Amino acid sequence: MEILLEIIVPVFGIVALGYGAARTGLFPHDATKGLSRFVFDYAIPAMLFRTMATTELPATIQWGFLISYFGGGYIAWIVGSLLNRYAFKGSGAAPAIAGMTGAFSNTVMLGVPLVLTTFGDVATLPLFLIIAFHSWQLLSVVTIQAEVGIGARQEMRRLPVNVAKGLITNPIIIALLLGVLVNLLGFKLPGFIDTLTSTLGRAALPCAVFAMGASIAAYRIAGAVQQAAVGTVLKLALHPLLVWALATHVFRVETLWRDVAVLLASLPVGINVYLMAQRYQSAVAQSTTAILISTGLSVLSVAGVLLLLDVR
Repeated sequence: MEILLEIIVPVFGIVALGYGAARTGLFPHDATKGLSRFVFDYAIPAMLFRTMATTELPATIQWGFLISYFGGGYIAWIVGSLLNRYAFKGSGAAPAIAGMTGAFSNTVMLGVPLVLTTFGDVATLPLFLIIAFHSWQLLSVVTIQAEVGIGARQEMRRLPVNVAKGLITNPIIIALLLGVLVNLLGFKLPGFIDTLTSTLGRAALPCAVFAMGASIAAYRIAGAVQQAAVGTVLKLALHPLLVWALATHVFRVETLWRDVAVLLASLPVGINVYLMAQRYQSAVAQSTTAILISTGLSVLSVAGVLLLLDVR
C-alpha cells in the first residue's frame, strides 16, 4: 500500500492525466509535441548536466551492471525475434521489430521520473549510465537486423555515420558528456548556472510523465494482438527477470544499482519501437498495440517489481 500511494499513484496518475487531457482534446497534439520537445531538449538535459557535474563518479564503470541490463534485454530480444520468425512467420524487418519490442524500455519519459521518485538522487548515476548506452545502441542493432532481414545494404553502409550524427545532435547525450567533463576537470558550477539548471531540471519529472501520457493518446489498438501480447510479456516479465538473475547471481551487482536496472527493465515498450516500425513499414500494428497494452499493464509490473525488490 505504501508503494502504491507514494510511487505508483503519483507517477502513473500524471500519465493518466496527460492521456485523458490529450484524448479529450483539452491538450492538443501541437501542445504535446511542444511539451515533449521541452522535456527532451531542455528540462532533462539540464537536470542531467547538473547531476553529472556534481555527482561523485565511480573509479571504474560497473560493467557487470551494464551487461546485466543489456544482456537481459538482448536475450529477450532474441526470444522475441525467434518467436516472430518461426511462430508468427514474420519476415523482412518484422523479427527485428519484435525483438526490439521485448527489450526497448521507455527509459526517459517514464524511467527518469519513476526511478528518481522511487530511489531519489542516489539513483541518478546508474540511471543515466543506462540511458547513455540505451537508444543509440539498441537503435543500431535493430537497424542492422532489419536491413539484413530485408536484404538491403545501403542503410548498413550509412549506419556508422547515422549513429555518430545521432549522438552528437542528441541533447541528452551532449548534456551527459558535458556534465562528466566538468566533473572530471574538477570545475565547480557557478551559482547562477547551478540555480538555472536546478530550476529547469525540476520541471523535467512531471512534464516528462505528462508528455508520455499525452503522447500515447495518439495510438490505438491496431490489431496483431497475439504478437503484441507476446512482446508485452517479454518486456514486462522476461526482461526484468533476466536482468535480476544476471545482476544477482552472475555479476552480484550492488543492491541499489541492481534495483534500478530491474525497475527500468520492467517499464513498458518505448515509443521508438513504433517509430522504427513506421520507418520500415513492418510490424506497425503489433508495435502500436504492444505500446498501449504494456503501458497499461506496467502499473502492475512496476508495482510487482517494487514489491519483490522490497523497495521502501
